[in-house]
Amino acid sequence: MDFRLTADQKGVRDSIRELADKVLRPRAAAFEAAGEVPADVRRHLAEMGLFGMLVPERFGGSALDPLSYCLAIEELARACAATSITVSVSNSVVAAPIAAHGSDEQKQSLLPSMARGELLGAFCLTEAHAGSDAAALRTRATRTAEGYRLQGSKAWATNAGWAGLFIIFATLDPALGSRGITAFLVRSGNPGQPAGPPERKMGLRASSTAPVYLDDCEIPSSDRLGEEGRGMAIALETLDAARIGVAAQCVGIAQAAFEEATAYARGRRAFGHPIAEFGAVKAQIADMATDIDAARLLTHHAASLRATGAEFGCQASMAKLWASEAANRVAARAVQIHGAAGYSADSPVERLYRDARVTTIYEGTSEIQRLVIARRLLGSRVHSTPISPGPLA
Repeated sequence: MDFRLTADQKGVRDSIRELADKVLRPRAAAFEAAGEVPADVRRHLAEMGLFGMLVPERFGGSALDPLSYCLAIEELARACAATSITVSVSNSVVAAPIAAHGSDEQKQSLLPSMARGELLGAFCLTEAHAGSDAAALRTRATRTAEGYRLQGSKAWATNAGWAGLFIIFATLDPALGSRGITAFLVRSGNPGQPAGPPERKMGLRASSTAPVYLDDCEIPSSDRLGEEGRGMAIALETLDAARIGVAAQCVGIAQAAFEEATAYARGRRAFGHPIAEFGAVKAQIADMATDIDAARLLTHHAASLRATGAEFGCQASMAKLWASEAANRVAARAVQIHGAAGYSADSPVERLYRDARVTTIYEGTSEIQRLVIARRLLGSRVHSTPISPGPLA
């Protein structure tokens, strides 16, 4: 197996790294304090084509291969995890399913604006009473003469505060379970679809996460995404691919924590020596590096499988499971190496520690990932327990 990146992939990584180091990393703490990724930064990212990474070229996107996309998300997360999730949600769980399942009219009317960053997306599957058991969602869709009427609410929708387009999952018939769920496209400004106040979160505070309410939300038949009853299949297919991006986000968070910890260990002196010379600290740094390398390799493997058209769902869950738990371990060790300084809100590792925590929860919890992996290895039905995206999308 050849683990070397192509020249194009290195070019993507290096260009995003330069952008992230100049534009995002110096301002990440300010983004968190303000509770948003500022509009000027989002415009800058759009000008760099980052909101069109998974949009086909004929609609104005760059259609990056899966590994290049992972490299881009990792570099964004290394500088600012909240920015990386803002970008990845619009790409992987909104633009990508429209490109895969949308009608020609939907693709032509929506994807060019998404590629230009003029239209950000939000993915709305999770509900207050339907997390990992996504088939239990209560949002209803009722057929009307012109299309559909949506009634219900969604929780933990990333980008909800500034999204222009929402993929809403609702059931036409609760008695059918997952087979009754259908996907719909709802534009912001629809009087029946207000977003609620932003969530107060432990981490990723600069990303926009909010509930979405659907109160007699009327949409035309042309705004249904895919066929009736195919919503859960679309959601699960989308999440399989999106988990690779979340794994890349985790690698970026872990890499940033590792860099902060090693720099601190070299500079901090105790008992007359840099603490990097102490065996206990060396052991922690060795474990951190090993965790990151394993997470990156699993992530790249899943992305490479997807690029070839091979089955990748099990490997995507493995990558997401390991990378998310590794990011939490690495961030915790980074705080430990910093000692009291790492517990200060002024320390970057304190923010990284909080940002890492949600990664074992959204896009399917670690417990659900283990269930998915085991079922696929044992040959059980893959979709017998639908997986919720959690607060990410």
